[in-house]
Amino acid sequence: MALVEYRLDGHVAIITLNSGENRFNPDFLNAFLQTLDDVEHQTGATTLVVTSAHEKIFSNGIDLDWLVPVIQRQDIQGAKDYFYLLNRLFTRFVSYPMITIAAINGHAFAGGAILCCAFEFRFMRSDRGFFCFPEVDLGIPFLPGMNALLKKAIPLYKLEELEYTGVRMTADECARHHIILKACHINDLMNEVMTFAMSVNKRRPVIQEMKKRLNQGVLHAITVLDVPYIESGQFNIG
Repeated sequence: MALVEYRLDGHVAIITLNSGENRFNPDFLNAFLQTLDDVEHQTGATTLVVTSAHEKIFSNGIDLDWLVPVIQRQDIQGAKDYFYLLNRLFTRFVSYPMITIAAINGHAFAGGAILCCAFEFRFMRSDRGFFCFPEVDLGIPFLPGMNALLKKAIPLYKLEELEYTGVRMTADECARHHIILKACHINDLMNEVMTFAMSVNKRRPVIQEMKKRLNQGVLHAITVLDVPYIESGQFNIG
């Protein structure tokens, strides 16, 4: 089974993340980026849905088991390359020429929750799973680009609580604060997502240009403001 794969349902491309907890390591990130390229260049899809094959986890974010040893052995260039690769994925989503929808079918922690914020719309299962940023307890501050992504999707008053306390939010709580579009029982999640996805069929060039303008600040933060932090080689991990 591929780490990341897709299928088509009419004008909707459904990407499934198959890498267990879908932690971000180079193999997973490259597979994800390649699949996004394949959907864009090999299909006529206009709407993108992303979900996970794991029964209780959407994504647990950065693969610390991969990254910490890289930093500990002082492979600074390897760590830099990793964060630039991660930023390529974030940039790809906020400039992707399709409406993107996250079908969050389980826990979205740390980088997994940041990734969810890169989508235009989010649906989340209500019967199981948390949305959470535990970085405050791990001693990992966010890069400017990550903060810009979070501000895109989360009201500032709630974002401050999430970042500074590491509190776990349920789908119902996320819905109340408009972080997600809808909380759904797992039995209804994909039906709700696909009903919405089928109702959205907009032209790629229009969507891409709208994203370019709407997400200008996010793109600037990722491609410009992040660079000094990454190039410093000072990674507060491990």
